[in-house]
Amino acid sequence: MNIVVFGAGGRAGRQAVAEAHRRGHQVTAVVRDPARHSDLTGARVVAGDVMDAASVEQVAAGHDAAVSAAADLSVAPHEFFTESSRALATGLAGAGVHRLVVVGLSSVTPGASGALLMDEPGYPNEYRSFGLGHAAGLDELRKCDLDWAYVAPAGDFDHEGTRTGRYRIAEHGDPASRITYADLAIALIDEAETPRHHRAAVSVREA
Repeated sequence: MNIVVFGAGGRAGRQAVAEAHRRGHQVTAVVRDPARHSDLTGARVVAGDVMDAASVEQVAAGHDAAVSAAADLSVAPHEFFTESSRALATGLAGAGVHRLVVVGLSSVTPGASGALLMDEPGYPNEYRSFGLGHAAGLDELRKCDLDWAYVAPAGDFDHEGTRTGRYRIAEHGDPASRITYADLAIALIDEAETPRHHRAAVSVREA
């Protein structure tokens, strides 16, 4: 397949590029400044703006699926995630790319009670504005016609762990759960290759 990865310079994006390359796919890695990412291997590195539909359409043309791991902490979360979701929806449709897999956030997925994880008692809310931005971006995806999957860690990332090569679908979000970026990338590329979840959010955890 030809897979385009937006936000390829970040931790999740880099692992998505590496996983797609490991499987033999042709990968286009989209970053804001290619000169800062000369260490990205196994991909064609190009400049692109995930908040601009015309830019998305240009870099996505000719691809079979897209992965978005994009985030920009210099932009207010609500603005970034709503605008990027709209730009992806419009730009990918214009490029004829209908499958989109997005790196999600556990706090906007249901917890054990059925409420959003960030609304459950005791959930730490120092990053609530970031969660609300993700939730707004997810709402924008629900309005579009793409075949998308929003893949979130069930809890947080294991920043020190190594790739196990396995993951499993979680029944609900769990603040205690951890998964490595490399294992999340397996789930992302699985969904790009052989979609199992359509227009849906899904939580994943270590197997």
